[in-house]
Amino acid sequence: MPEPSNRWKLTVLAVVAVAVALAGVLDAPSRNYAEAAFARALVTFALARTLDSVISVAQGTEVAVEPAGVGVNFALGQALDPINDLIERFSAAMLVATSSLGLQGVLLRMSAWWVTDIALVLAAAFTIVAVWWPRLSFGASRNAAARVLAIAVFVRFAVPVFVIGSNMVFDAFLAAEHQAANEALMSTAEEIEEITEQAAPPPENRSLTERLEGFVDDSIRALDVRPRLQSLSDRVSNAVEQIVNLIVIFALETILLPLAFLWLFAEGLKKIGSLATRL
Repeated sequence: MPEPSNRWKLTVLAVVAVAVALAGVLDAPSRNYAEAAFARALVTFALARTLDSVISVAQGTEVAVEPAGVGVNFALGQALDPINDLIERFSAAMLVATSSLGLQGVLLRMSAWWVTDIALVLAAAFTIVAVWWPRLSFGASRNAAARVLAIAVFVRFAVPVFVIGSNMVFDAFLAAEHQAANEALMSTAEEIEEITEQAAPPPENRSLTERLEGFVDDSIRALDVRPRLQSLSDRVSNAVEQIVNLIVIFALETILLPLAFLWLFAEGLKKIGSLATRL
């Protein structure tokens, strides 16, 4: 004995899916989320490249001061060793993450394509006919019709759903950590660049007055360099931790969360197919 309630469930689902698709209810929010995520990734990628460039310049640079003719050398490379290799790998990881987020934008445009909407409308109409007037469905079973509808709904809404879901999780749990990590990388790059500029050797053709002033400056630098290098070492250690945090954040945003929402969406659509078996 057919169950009218299940027929109505499939009918309502088909009508709602078509209405949501044609009205573009999910398209605008998902597109905005995707653009925001892509912009965030570009900013972080630019920071990674800037930090990599600054470290490349500073690597091997020695802060040399000669107060009272006594030379004191401090190699910046020693303070930058913990982050030197990691930042290159991080830049590569951010390139992959940025490309992945750019691909999401392309997939969103494909899912909102008019051909996809037409396919969904045809699948919905076919399902309604197969459920209520099986003699007009050209011999297709109700189960097959429901599966066709589920596939059409998945193709049309899977990408918007996982884009919106992933970004909602990001805004709720990861946005603050992402901002803090970006700021830490920026301040680290600025400090490395500042110390590197201070390490530049003075010109050889200095006057006597300039040399006397340089003697005072070198003496002050000799007292100031060690604390600054220690501060830089601490900041680099913090930057390493923030880089790891960013890798985790973008792995979640571009891989784990999309897969999780795709799985949940697919599991929900399987329930649609199971309705047809009880018609």
